[in-house]
Amino acid sequence: MSSSSNNSYADAKTVALDDIPVIDLADLVAGKPGAIETVAQQIVDASQRIGFFYVKNHGIAQSVIDGASAAMRDYFALPTDTKAQTPVNTSQRGWMATGMAKLEGSKTHDLKEIFFWGPESWHPRLDARKGVDSLVAQNQWPDAAFPRLRQDLLPYYDEIQRVGRKLLSAIAVGLKLDSQFFEGKYTSPMARGQLVYYPVSTAKDESEERFGSAPHTDFGVLTLLLQDMNGGLQVRNRAGEWVAATPIPGTLVCNIGDLLNRWSNETLSSNLHRVINRSGNERHSIAIFFDPDPDAVVDPAELGFPEGVDKYPPITASDYIHGKNRKNFSQYK
Repeated sequence: MSSSSNNSYADAKTVALDDIPVIDLADLVAGKPGAIETVAQQIVDASQRIGFFYVKNHGIAQSVIDGASAAMRDYFALPTDTKAQTPVNTSQRGWMATGMAKLEGSKTHDLKEIFFWGPESWHPRLDARKGVDSLVAQNQWPDAAFPRLRQDLLPYYDEIQRVGRKLLSAIAVGLKLDSQFFEGKYTSPMARGQLVYYPVSTAKDESEERFGSAPHTDFGVLTLLLQDMNGGLQVRNRAGEWVAATPIPGTLVCNIGDLLNRWSNETLSSNLHRVINRSGNERHSIAIFFDPDPDAVVDPAELGFPEGVDKYPPITASDYIHGKNRKNFSQYK
C-alpha cells in the first residue's frame, strides 16, 4: 500500500449476531403450524433495525447452488471479447464491463463486472408491453459461446424465487397483512438477477477510494444474495458503524430494498451496504432482486395506513426501478 493510499475508507468491524441475525427457515419451508408467525417476527425485527438478515435451511439443494456458482465463475473467466458479444442494454440484460456502474454519491466507478438477466417468460398481459417498458424484455444469453450459463443458472433462479415467496409471505404477516398479500403483485415478477464479479482491490483502487460496489441501498423490494466465502460485504448498522457481513456456509443474505421501505411507509429499513474485496481472491456473488410485476402498483395506503399518514403516492414497480437505473448505470446516459 502506497503512503498516499487511504486504506481506512472501507474499514469495518466484525459482525455480531445482534447486528445481522441468522433466521432458520426449516419450519417455514416445511409448512409447520406457527412457523410463519415466528419467522415474521424475526424478519420484521431485523428489518426495522438494520434491513439485513441471513437465512439458513432455505431448502435449495447444494447441487443447484454449486452448479450455478461454477457456471458463474467459468463465465467471468471467459475472454472479454467473448463476454462483449452480449453487451448490457437499457433493459438490464447482458454483460456489463468494469467502469459502467457509478452509484449515486460515489467518488468513482465501481470495480464490479456484472451479467444481468430476468424472467425467461412473462404473463400474457405483459407480453404486450415489450418494446414499451424496457424492463419487460428478453434475456441475452451467451448460448453460442457458453450455453452452461443459462442451463445451470435457471434452476437456481427458480429455486430462489420459491424462497423469496416464502419470505414475502412472512413479511406480510409481520406487517399485519394477509400472508398472501404480495402474491397478487407477483403474478409475473421482474425478479432481476445479477451475477457479480469483484476483482481484488489494488493499492491504486484504494488510493482513489474505489469500492467493488460503493455504499448504496438496493432499489427494489427484497434482495436474496448468495455470496462466496471470500467476504467483502459490509453493512451499516443502527449506530452508523460498518460491520462485515461475514460469509456463513449454507446461508443466503437477505435485505430490504428501497421499494419495500417506501411500500411499508418506512416501517422496514433499507440500509446502506457496500463491497470491497481485500481477500486476495476473486469474489463472486449471485444477487436476485425479487421485485413485483412491472405493472404492480406500490401504494402504502394498501397496507392500512390512515389517510394522510402514508408518506408516498402510488407508483408502479417498473417506473420506480427505471428511475433508479437511470441514475446509476452508464448505458442509460
